[in-house]
Amino acid sequence: MLEAVLIDLFSLPANLQNNIQGLLHNTLEAIEKCSAIRAPCVYVMCCQRQGSERKGEQEFLLAALRGFQSLRRRLEVVCAQTTAAALYTIKQRLDEKDLSIIKVILPTIRKDLMKVYIDHLFTAVYQFEFEDLQAISDSESLQIPEHQHEGQILPSQDVALIQSEIQMYLESLPSLKGEITILRSSLIPDDIFLHGFTTRTGGISYIPTLSSCNLFSSSKRRDPQVVVKENLRRLANAAGFNPEAFHRVKVDHANAVCIMGKTEPADYDGIVTDQKGVTLAAPGADCIPVLFADPVRRACGAAHSGWKGTLLGVSMATVNAMVSEYGCNMKDILVVLGPSVGPCCYKLPHESAKEFHRIDPRCVRLFDSANPYIDIRRATRILLERGGILPENIQDDSITDQNQNITLCTACHPDKFYSHFRDGTNFGTQIGFISIKD
Repeated sequence: MLEAVLIDLFSLPANLQNNIQGLLHNTLEAIEKCSAIRAPCVYVMCCQRQGSERKGEQEFLLAALRGFQSLRRRLEVVCAQTTAAALYTIKQRLDEKDLSIIKVILPTIRKDLMKVYIDHLFTAVYQFEFEDLQAISDSESLQIPEHQHEGQILPSQDVALIQSEIQMYLESLPSLKGEITILRSSLIPDDIFLHGFTTRTGGISYIPTLSSCNLFSSSKRRDPQVVVKENLRRLANAAGFNPEAFHRVKVDHANAVCIMGKTEPADYDGIVTDQKGVTLAAPGADCIPVLFADPVRRACGAAHSGWKGTLLGVSMATVNAMVSEYGCNMKDILVVLGPSVGPCCYKLPHESAKEFHRIDPRCVRLFDSANPYIDIRRATRILLERGGILPENIQDDSITDQNQNITLCTACHPDKFYSHFRDGTNFGTQIGFISIKD
């Protein structure tokens, strides 16, 4: 069922400009007639003009809106200086109401441009249909086309201009929930390595479960890649790394490891390098972002360790890659476990819990229950120590000085961290990152 209608009055062609009031009136009338049971939300998008010209256009729009009682409470005019600004504002309104099925009514000449904006500012969560503004206005009925004709591909320079406009707009937005905050470990020497674990503050993501410094986008979430890229740019500025030399693991919840400079696997949960100035990163929103540093051989790594990756030994696989590729000595490698879901909150079905019980019974609490509590951090430490990592070279939540604890429970601290376990499917993601200083 159609949930929202977007009427695009930006940059109307000359043959339509003189009848903007009539166009809008007829279009709203068509929407009202076809939406008698449940009126969709309607957003009218127009260019924000200066002075008397702006006032005149607004009067025209207001006049056209009078009389549409069924739409009045669900109708909003959004004026902005750029299409990116107007469309992103409308996206916020859609997300506030959890709306995803949208019809865009616009001049045919704007369709291909609008598709580029939508491709950048929205994800696959949303469904869009397109209708010609003049056709609807003339027919006074809201058509649902049986099929959509593909538009022409825009010239690359036009796409680049749109991308630049979007980027400039996102860069202008204020940070939400305070400034960028980065947690750092005292175990990793900061004269050799740049590293940290992010929290949820200081970005521009506005959806509550993603706010504000979400660092991962997917087709199932409402935060588009351009917003994640802007959050990363702000993080890079605060931390001091180059976002163009940033490499995040391609999560598969397994134990494959990517060696920087060699053929990249399709998916991998660990990554290592000895190249200076290259930032490696692993995500976490309950799963553990694990950082590795060898100050002797000057090599580093990052791994994503959820419960499956923990059982498959992804952390030791990353250590072994550093040893085999860069000649690292096991006793020189430092390992830090970042914010992740703690044994206070994390449960798994009994069958999965058995695997952790086999590693060590202390990794499971209430083992005889249907869903025992699991300590994936303790399991990670045990497997690392068995593999040859010195106990004193591992930093996690078991350290004596809790003031140095950065392995906080993500589910217990909603003000600091994202949590899939706590927030559901539209959750945000933080990261652990590390690089070798130039």
